[in-house]
Amino acid sequence: MTHIIRALWLCVFCISPLLSLSQEISSPEPQTASIMGTATDVDDAPIEGATATIEGPNPSDHAAVATNGTGFFEFKDLKPGVIYHVTVSAKDFALWASNDIVLTPGQHLDLSGIKLKITVVETTVTAVSQEQIATEQVQLEEKQRILGVIPNFYVVYDAHPVPLTVKLKYRLALRAGTDVVSIGGAAFLAGIEQAADTPDFQQGAKGYFQRFGIIYADDFSDIMIGGAVLPSLLRQDPRYYYQGTGTNKSRVLHALSAPFVCMGDNGKKQFNYSSIGGDLFSGALSNLYYPPSNRGPHLVFENTAITTGGRMASALLQEFVLRKFTTHSKN
Repeated sequence: MTHIIRALWLCVFCISPLLSLSQEISSPEPQTASIMGTATDVDDAPIEGATATIEGPNPSDHAAVATNGTGFFEFKDLKPGVIYHVTVSAKDFALWASNDIVLTPGQHLDLSGIKLKITVVETTVTAVSQEQIATEQVQLEEKQRILGVIPNFYVVYDAHPVPLTVKLKYRLALRAGTDVVSIGGAAFLAGIEQAADTPDFQQGAKGYFQRFGIIYADDFSDIMIGGAVLPSLLRQDPRYYYQGTGTNKSRVLHALSAPFVCMGDNGKKQFNYSSIGGDLFSGALSNLYYPPSNRGPHLVFENTAITTGGRMASALLQEFVLRKFTTHSKN
């Protein structure tokens, strides 16, 4: 009987490990899964070098890979039964993100529809009107002075000027006509004419102020009519456009033609009716306040010829000399 009991205990002792081992073999670990996909743009062109990222419930479940030349990527050895999220990003493209993904054991999931859209960039554009640009140009021109003293407002050094508005044409004319240096220049010329006893005013203080009055009236009326009134009506630019480049011959011709050729507000060259008309109208007005002995048609044409010749000489100086002595001329 004792032998039989011992044999039974031995069988139990030997069979128990085998049963346990059998149970272990019959309950293997769950098979891992994988996720793959192909990143393309909206036109189905593959996106190489995009970053595909997967995230799970634990930090160890986080991984990132780059897409290959065909836009393909794959994540292996993933746990089944947990929630994953996949995102795909690339430069200049909006982020693509998946919904919740729960894998089954041994599943090989191929994500479809990974199409990245071009990123929408919000750009703030500050609109600057043509009038604002012209105003800024005039503000700079009003600072232009030869040797920092003599006004040089009617010269355009800007390579890309814009047309002046009517308001700016009058503003520039008034600024030039009322400048203290312009008034001082008229006072100086009055002294010279006083010494030359011309025109036919009397001598003394009264004669001096009469001469000063007609000189300043000539200059002011010429500036206002030829620099504001007619340019506004005819849509012409009264300023001199500095050339600065090309052969000396071309620059000389450009300067000498300035009283006769101007730039229209439409950006095209035109006959300078404003300049010639301003000189003629100003000369005609001179007959209202010059001494009777000096009045007549000859006064109109003489003043016009002198003023036109002065414009040609001034343009030559502007083209070849005065820029280097003019403040703010580089703006």
